[in-house]
Amino acid sequence: MRILASELKLMVTGGAALGAALGLSSTPPRAVAVVGAAPARIASFGRCHTGGGYDCVVDGDTIWIGGTKVRIADIDAPETHPPHCAHEAELGEAATRRLQALLNAAPVRLAPADQDTDRYGRKLRLVMRGSESIGDMLVAEGLARRWTGHRRPWC
Repeated sequence: MRILASELKLMVTGGAALGAALGLSSTPPRAVAVVGAAPARIASFGRCHTGGGYDCVVDGDTIWIGGTKVRIADIDAPETHPPHCAHEAELGEAATRRLQALLNAAPVRLAPADQDTDRYGRKLRLVMRGSESIGDMLVAEGLARRWTGHRRPWC
């Protein structure tokens, strides 16, 4: 079963009672992906530096979740594989660390975007915490910019 679904929610667990209620071990994971009524464990989002991954952050606008590569549809973050200059490398690393922290901090959900996939086959999704876009948070912090349909240089 793929975790990616229209009703995917990542929920930070609040303690052993919630973990036990979901049928997890006595040491609950930091996040639980829920599709319908079937929970799947996600200990936390790590970093995936090259190639594929499973529940990890590639860069400031791309993640792997449940074995599916997802591009955050509403932003453009600096490139890290490879960066085009030292400024882009520094900003890209900061955006990647911040996205990882946001994903591991509190509940988020994936919402559909205008298009299902991009030209590279990545799923395009909005990452939401309540009614706020994680992309908007990164833009407000100067770590990404609004996606306008094409990449612009960061250098």
